[in-house]
Amino acid sequence: MLGFSDYALWIGGTLVCCYIIVLAIVRGHFRRYFALHLYVLANILNTAGGLFVLRWFGFTSVEYRYFYYAADALLAILLYFVVIGFFFAVLAERKIAQHLPRIAGILLVATAVVSYLMVEDATAHLAARLAAELSRNLNVVGFLLIWLLGAALWKMRETRTRIIQLVLAMFFFFSAYAVHYVFRHFAPELPFLRWSPPILGVLLFASWAYTFTFVTEEARATFFRRSE
Repeated sequence: MLGFSDYALWIGGTLVCCYIIVLAIVRGHFRRYFALHLYVLANILNTAGGLFVLRWFGFTSVEYRYFYYAADALLAILLYFVVIGFFFAVLAERKIAQHLPRIAGILLVATAVVSYLMVEDATAHLAARLAAELSRNLNVVGFLLIWLLGAALWKMRETRTRIIQLVLAMFFFFSAYAVHYVFRHFAPELPFLRWSPPILGVLLFASWAYTFTFVTEEARATFFRRSE
């Protein structure tokens, strides 16, 4: 059963998401970071849908199980496109930018195929197992891509503070999630593993909210600049 802390994290994260969307509309940068805001909107809908399913079917119901895994997979796909969106933002003036849509599509399809091959022998709940495996594998892909993007930021001496902070937030999110998966594999009985995913989600949204609130599009960082 879900307790007070579960609902607090769930609703708290949703309130931060609502703030991000309202701020984007008011300040007019919704389309500039479309993939990010689509992911944030999906989280709001996920909360509303999850509360509805819990209310009518219950936490232990089959309906809630399928909703949870389907929503988790969809959110993982959308977060993958957030990472790809940042690649577009950072590499927009490079020749490789024109190949990014094809590369992103191939990588997503390949991840889905690998996920299916890993669960195709399952005799029960194949759809739920596939959704769970796809979500995990996309998190691994996101982890690798965000490290690659971080290296690109450093190599290119990126100076746009807002982009840097948004990417760094995802860098710490995926890195912490990787640590979570390691502990869950080797020590699944640890109690903090239940709380780490929702806490990491709230921290990610809070960091994005902070960046969009206090860091302007024109702000420039100095620590990546080449020494003269």
